[in-house]
Amino acid sequence: MSTVKSALRAAKAALDAHQYGSAIENANKALKEDPKNYHANVFLGLAFEKQNQHEDSEKFYKAATLLKGSDPLAWQGLISLYEQQGGQKLDEYHDATSHLASVFIAVDDKTRCQTVVDKYTDFARKCGTRAQYRHSLELLLPGSDLYDCLEGRILHPAYTYTKIAELLELDEKEKINYEIGQRRTRLGAKIDQVTADVKREVLQASDLETIYQCIVDWTEDDSTRRLYEERILQRAYDTLVVIPPALKPKKRDQVLWLAQGLVILKHPFNLAWRLSLEWKDVDRVEDLDAGLLREYVGFFAEDGLAKVLRGYLDSEISAFPTHTPEDDHDDDHDDDDDARGKKSVAMTAEDRLILMTDGIEDSPASVLALRIMAEYYLYLEEYESAVETARKAQRELAISSRASGLSFTNVLDAVSISLGTAMIHYQAPRHHPEATSLFEGILARRESNSAALIGIGLILEERGELEDAISFLERALQQAPSTRVKAEAAWCKALSGDYETGVSELEECLSQLDTADSGTKTLKAQILYRIGMCLWNLDTSKSSRKDRNRAYARFITSLQADMNYAPAYTSLGIYYTDYARDKARARKCFQKAFELSSSEVVAAERLAQSFAKTREWDLVEVVAQRVVESGRLRPPPGSKKQGISWPFAALGVVQLNIQDYSRSVVSFQSALRIYPKDYYSWVGLGESYHNSGRYIAATRAFEQAQKLEAELGPEVLGDTWFSKYMLANVERELGEFGAAIAGYKEVLALRKREYGVSIASLQTLIEAAWQNIELGFFGRAIDNVQEALKTAEDLITWRKEAFNLWKSIGDLCSVYTYLQSYNAQFPFQSLLGLLKHDFDLEAYGLLADVDHLDWAAFASSTASDNPDTFLGPCCHAAILAQKRAISCCVDDAHARAVAWYNLGWTEHRAHVCLIADGNRDNPMSYLKSSIQCFKRAIELESGNSEFWNSLGIATSQLNPKVAQHAFVRSLFINDKNARTWTNLGVFYLVEGDTQLASDAFTRAQSIDPEHALAWLGQGLLAAQLGESSDARNLFAHGFEIASASATQIQRSYACSVLDHLLASPGIPSSATDLLRPALALRQLSKQSLADLPFEHIDALLRERMGNHAEASEKLSTICSTLEAEYETSESVETLARFANAKADLSRSLLAEGKFESAAENAETALDLSVDDDTSTLRKRTRLSAQISGGLSYHRLGLFDRSTEAFKGALEESQENPDIVCLLSQVLWAKGGEAERNIASQQLFNCIEKHPSHAHTMLLLGTISVLHDDQDTIQAVSDDLRGLRTRDDLTHQQQKQLAQLLSAIAILYPEEKGQTLARTSEVTTAVMLGPSHPYGWSQLSGITDEPCPPEMAILTAIREAPPRGALTAEDLSEVYAKSQRREDAKRSIMFAPWKPSGWHALSHLA
Repeated sequence: MSTVKSALRAAKAALDAHQYGSAIENANKALKEDPKNYHANVFLGLAFEKQNQHEDSEKFYKAATLLKGSDPLAWQGLISLYEQQGGQKLDEYHDATSHLASVFIAVDDKTRCQTVVDKYTDFARKCGTRAQYRHSLELLLPGSDLYDCLEGRILHPAYTYTKIAELLELDEKEKINYEIGQRRTRLGAKIDQVTADVKREVLQASDLETIYQCIVDWTEDDSTRRLYEERILQRAYDTLVVIPPALKPKKRDQVLWLAQGLVILKHPFNLAWRLSLEWKDVDRVEDLDAGLLREYVGFFAEDGLAKVLRGYLDSEISAFPTHTPEDDHDDDHDDDDDARGKKSVAMTAEDRLILMTDGIEDSPASVLALRIMAEYYLYLEEYESAVETARKAQRELAISSRASGLSFTNVLDAVSISLGTAMIHYQAPRHHPEATSLFEGILARRESNSAALIGIGLILEERGELEDAISFLERALQQAPSTRVKAEAAWCKALSGDYETGVSELEECLSQLDTADSGTKTLKAQILYRIGMCLWNLDTSKSSRKDRNRAYARFITSLQADMNYAPAYTSLGIYYTDYARDKARARKCFQKAFELSSSEVVAAERLAQSFAKTREWDLVEVVAQRVVESGRLRPPPGSKKQGISWPFAALGVVQLNIQDYSRSVVSFQSALRIYPKDYYSWVGLGESYHNSGRYIAATRAFEQAQKLEAELGPEVLGDTWFSKYMLANVERELGEFGAAIAGYKEVLALRKREYGVSIASLQTLIEAAWQNIELGFFGRAIDNVQEALKTAEDLITWRKEAFNLWKSIGDLCSVYTYLQSYNAQFPFQSLLGLLKHDFDLEAYGLLADVDHLDWAAFASSTASDNPDTFLGPCCHAAILAQKRAISCCVDDAHARAVAWYNLGWTEHRAHVCLIADGNRDNPMSYLKSSIQCFKRAIELESGNSEFWNSLGIATSQLNPKVAQHAFVRSLFINDKNARTWTNLGVFYLVEGDTQLASDAFTRAQSIDPEHALAWLGQGLLAAQLGESSDARNLFAHGFEIASASATQIQRSYACSVLDHLLASPGIPSSATDLLRPALALRQLSKQSLADLPFEHIDALLRERMGNHAEASEKLSTICSTLEAEYETSESVETLARFANAKADLSRSLLAEGKFESAAENAETALDLSVDDDTSTLRKRTRLSAQISGGLSYHRLGLFDRSTEAFKGALEESQENPDIVCLLSQVLWAKGGEAERNIASQQLFNCIEKHPSHAHTMLLLGTISVLHDDQDTIQAVSDDLRGLRTRDDLTHQQQKQLAQLLSAIAILYPEEKGQTLARTSEVTTAVMLGPSHPYGWSQLSGITDEPCPPEMAILTAIREAPPRGALTAEDLSEVYAKSQRREDAKRSIMFAPWKPSGWHALSHLA
């Protein structure tokens, strides 16, 4: 024991000397001797604390407290240790403080106890969190061990609870904001739901409401108590809103108890009063406590609900007793109550409405305010506002129901009745289905609800279901007798046809009204009006209705009762219109009725009709639009009433007149949805579609209108020609000119001399002619023009000054300039009569100083009967017609601009046609006149891009700078015109700027890929750059997409194809390569008579196609024309062309088998080309003539002359191998040994010079086989076999090669034998050319296997056009060798003139 004490003393001395290591050592010695020594643990705790070894210090301090908990030394040490660590050990600090305070309480040391507690709470406030600080304050609350001891020494509990409440409020606010911020970023999170969830979690876990109650219990200040009672109610209400429905009843009871307590105390807390009022589920507002309502108004005068209640309590619809000034004071005349009870000032109706409207704006979520306001609007007959307000009340009631858990059935029914009643009248009958569902829902719960019964009765009355309406109204009368309802029931009986009963009951209702009551004036006016209508319908005779003592008198009396009753004005208007014949008064009555009520549809219709008659379309639109907005047009579903369509139709007519076609379409569609059999709406819809470019839809609309014509008949619809006329217009726009012309004829049969129809028919005929020209139906175009001429002859007799008439006549004449082969049919005499019909002929002298064309010049040009000279008169007639068109549009600037433009193009067309026809007198006169015309047009309308484009075309030849400016100006106005870009490209091409030309053509193609002339321009550019293949492809594409009138494309395409054929050996790969250019040239020949070069090209193409008869005919015509031209001009060029034509004619006649004529023409060609000219044309002419002559002589048996001709050809062609082959064939055919040797020698020499010439080798091999020259055969066989690997052989040469090698194999089999040698040769041919049909065809002839014939057919099909150039004869032969009946028939089908197919079929029969 002495050792322990000495160690403790040493430890104490060391601590005093701040030798903490020594103190620890001595204290450990003491503990070693006595492990339960209290002071040793305390000394160790203190020593470790001084050395900042807090964990060790805390361990020994706690060990000391366990040994002697009633001693304060160790607890004080712990508190000191915790204070050194700041807020890290604040929770442990709380426990230590509690124990130390208990120690001091045990010894009754209150001072030290308070000091410890105050020090701890102050430390927690400074260093701890709000939660730790709140925890420290809990030591001071009643119920703790310290409170009883320290009461009076510490803060009052109310203050402590208040501080705790403030801390809790801050913590909850931070937690709510933090959790909302965290959760709102989750996928699918909605802010409202997140907020509710967070608040529910926080509020349910919080003790703040209990703290508030403790403050109320402990505070001695009434204002503080009321403040926290408000907070308790607010918090309870907030909790009620967010908790689950299962927990709401208990919480709701608490909220109501709290609210009622505050109301009983008359404490002005708005939420308490509102809950007391809003949560009462009453049928009627008058079921609420009037005193409570007035107290609410007194307490919260500026509140929105208070404003509404104040207006309601003083209004006509309030069931509460009138408020008096004495009611504003209590018996004791309390000052506060007296201040609230100031004398009420009477309000006007306007002030009341303003006050209540302001109240609704201030309290938009108050169900009571919205309910009262909806009823008040209903009383004022402001049905739109009533509907809007009642809908808001329904929404807010649903929110309140979800928040409180109450159903509010009675309030909901009351709001629904207000909404349904308003819907009966607002935009009736649009909302009747919804109103019916509301009333039916109420009646399902409460069968005797009179308001719902009345509502359904009124809706049924509107629908026309009068018997059911009477039943519901009488049920309502049984529940609640009412004059208004009785009057409605009587009116329903009258509407059902029982006018006598209706009159008697209405008279009874009228007698029951209190005439002194100003509130019944509208009902009185209504009853009087309805009595008048019953009298009006009881006797429908004219005398009865004109009687001013019957219905008229009731209408007047009705207006005397209420000057704003609109139906009475409508009936008076009908009376004045139909019986009194006073249109001025009638119009005023209709206007007054419609001003008072947009539901007066009859008055509106009469007004719209009167405005339409005076063409006041803006007023028609105003009237119709207001009727549409009234919502009374469409009947509700299930109604027996017919909808009203005329307002939409009227709007459509107005919009048609102002050219607002998209809106007119919508208007007519709306009219037709209401009444599908409205004929005039179908016509209007079709016209709207037509004017807006929707032609298919327009066609359907007019077809539907014509169906209605057949159904309703002319006695109902009257004149119906306009729909036929518009349908013809639509078909014209769609390009269905035949149907359009037939339609116009049908209309003209009904309405003769209808100018619009006649001119449309004339223009359609001209358009049909142009379309037929584009399609290549030239005969049809002439038929259209001749019919158009007849129409013009009729039209000019009664409408001679029509601009479109003369424009069409000019176009009619221009058609003949595009179809020059039909000029013989040009009606000169008819046009002479038309042009001089009732007109000053001197007016045709317009621009005569430029184009030298007036009436005298035209008359002289028509004197000739030669069809070849008719082109000039056609052009002149067109020009004079366009000149007369100018004189017909003096007062119309736009028409004059168009007329000058048309004349300009006509002059330009004359220039193009007559220059090409050889006009040399005034070659530029028409072009200069054209330029003048285009300039005049531009002066009148400078913003027209087409005018500038035309000027550019006309001036491009005379003034390139002006032309470029004109094109650029046109593109500046409209840069999306592909034609202008194409013209600019041609201009640049002519001027030599290929890059700009390419850019312009490319731009035109991008704007309109179907514009053929842009592709032509690109082709010309490619040809100029030497890219002949690209040029040919571009011409071909342009020809494919071009119309038949595009002559320049036809010329370019035909030339490019012929050049390609001349430059490429062999026959074309596809028949379409010749058919399409031949078609182009045929169309060209119909449109242009002076194109001899292209006629020559046409003949050459027909020759290549095998149509030798037509080729010979055309070449004969060309020769005659050239001969006549040469006799006139004696031109060397013409002579050369004549010789060339003769040579071509000789060749064509040779192909026909006319050998003598062929030889004669060949000799002529040779005689005409004997000069020293070294041109290519001369060489080709002579070579062709020599070959044709040689072959002709050969076929005539004149071998010597034939040989001489071929020798000449051989010299002319510089021993061309093909000529050598021809000469050898002739020499061999002559039959002499010497000639045959010469032929063989010629072929050997040719092979030496041209070792790759296949025809020479084939011919040499054939001659060797025929001559049985085995040495030559042996020498040629290897070369022939080598030919099989070449790709440049034609199908004919491949066939000849296969036949020759097969023959050699059979005739000279060597050691193999004939069969094996032939088989070997054929299989080798198949192996080397498996895609060629000839090897397979030969193989099928020597074997019975089924595969070779099938392969021969498959390969032949692949080689047939358009993929190959296999002829029909070859294909027929392949099918004939297949040994199948079906293939034999196909063989005959492909080439019925070949006997092989017929032989095969006969063998297989």
